[in-house]
Amino acid sequence: MAFSTDEVERYARHLVLREVGGPGQARMQAARVLVIGAGGLGAPLIQYLAAAGIGTIGIVDDDTVSLSNLQRQVIHGTPDIGRTKIHSASDAVARLNPHVRIEPHLMRIDRDNAAGLIDRYDIVADGSDNFATRYAVSDACFHARRPLVTAALGQFDGTLTTIRAHETGPDGRPNPTYRCLFPNPPPPGSVPACAEAGVLGALAGVMGSLMAMEVIRAVADFGEPLVGRLLMVDARSMRFETLGYGWDENNPLSGSAT
Repeated sequence: MAFSTDEVERYARHLVLREVGGPGQARMQAARVLVIGAGGLGAPLIQYLAAAGIGTIGIVDDDTVSLSNLQRQVIHGTPDIGRTKIHSASDAVARLNPHVRIEPHLMRIDRDNAAGLIDRYDIVADGSDNFATRYAVSDACFHARRPLVTAALGQFDGTLTTIRAHETGPDGRPNPTYRCLFPNPPPPGSVPACAEAGVLGALAGVMGSLMAMEVIRAVADFGEPLVGRLLMVDARSMRFETLGYGWDENNPLSGSAT
């Protein structure tokens, strides 16, 4: 895939990286990535995917920009208050990189529509803020055989992992599913919403950027993905730790009883 003169200069710092180079940048140019949520995690994620030259980015969100979003959702600005987040984000991408195509999806993704949407993309990055969406997306990615990068935010902590449950690991065993890591959602009301508990704004930037790095590594095909590893970030102590997890033979998607 040929690059224009503008693109050669735009992506020059990638093109000179041995791990990326022309072939990796071409893979990014051809890639179709679906981003779930244009909020705290999605904002920096979308920006860095666009800056990197991901060719097509689908954005799923049904919300509008509010003033309280701007403390962390940095893809939006004060003039965007009241606009849909997908259109605000689309305009921001157009300003940043006109070579990137945005496919806006003004909707809430659920079990009924997830499969049809996810099937149109190569990789999915889930920055949603609720367990119902995370389970619907992860289940659909398994059935569609799509890699999933998924992250979550707490008040001062965040987590990130990559799910490639349609593949096997080096030991020949299936890779873990999202349900191997989190078999069941927490009881309703046990995890307070962001509006109630609060969240450190810059932490969303850190985790969203890490999501972008995980997606870019997968698309450009370099590095070791966070498959079977949960990255945990503690913003209070600035500590990064990794927890290993494996395939659960009792999981309902790829377990022995399926």
